[in-house]
Amino acid sequence: MPQAEIPGTEVGPRTRPRWWTELPLILLVYFSYSAGRLLARGDVSTAVDHGLAILRLEKLLHINAEHPLNRLFTQEAWLGVPADFWYASLHYLVTPLLLIWMFRRRAEHYRAVRTWLMTSTFIGLIGFTLLPTCPPRLLSAGHGFVDTMAQYSSYGWWGGEASAPRGLGGMTNQYAAMPSLHVGWALWCGVMLWRHGGNRWARAAGVAYPLLTTIVVMGTANHYFLDAVAGAAVMGLGFLLTGPVTRALDTLRALPATRLAPAAGTSSASGSPFVSAGCQTSAGERIPRQRSAVPGAADGPGASPADTGEGAAAAAR
Repeated sequence: MPQAEIPGTEVGPRTRPRWWTELPLILLVYFSYSAGRLLARGDVSTAVDHGLAILRLEKLLHINAEHPLNRLFTQEAWLGVPADFWYASLHYLVTPLLLIWMFRRRAEHYRAVRTWLMTSTFIGLIGFTLLPTCPPRLLSAGHGFVDTMAQYSSYGWWGGEASAPRGLGGMTNQYAAMPSLHVGWALWCGVMLWRHGGNRWARAAGVAYPLLTTIVVMGTANHYFLDAVAGAAVMGLGFLLTGPVTRALDTLRALPATRLAPAAGTSSASGSPFVSAGCQTSAGERIPRQRSAVPGAADGPGASPADTGEGAAAAAR
């Protein structure tokens, strides 16, 4: 796993994010992800054409590993059933749990890695919109793929339509295969475990989780190998954009303070040692001619002896 610092992640005197501001932000991104997958349906025939084009390219390059994996998962239930549970659940469990862990235990890095994940997710949504793609499991049977989640649906809560719970298949976009954010998010999780896990077991999990997720998405016929590659590429692009996005967010956050700054400056500049009707004041005074208890302190211009401590002493003599 790469050891380079995420751009814009330098640890500074920034205050720790608050959970009550982070939670709505995370929920906004999650619902944007879900809504984006739902709304970016595209034309079915176009999605099928894109899927077949990817399959042809993979065959040309001899990288269509999803075919043998899908046959293996279809024939061996002891592999296919756990793979379906993996696909249907870990994507939605491991990622938020690691976000919470980073928030609590690695607060100095949390803001950067959260921005990385969110930026990459929005890039993925653009991909779903511009390139609707039919997954292998929805191609005609002649292409040699079996939908393992439909085959083993009696073992879990999902139905025959993607990983959605039974009866909710119509509420998901089944043609959002390119890029694979299952792989992209798993790669993000792997980097978090590798860099911040703190022991060899965490690092081993950081390597194994994205690799096994890649095998699972292909073996269950939910993604092509190139979908997985695109998911990794999206995370790489999000990584590179993390610094600029963070700085842009900081600039937007500072705008209200920038607007208030001139007013504050004008107020301090207008503070004059003279008030209406020529009444004399000086720094620290609240009412005209209120003098400091320290002799000679803050004597204003043109002060008469009677106005100062010396004048008072002279009068007493």
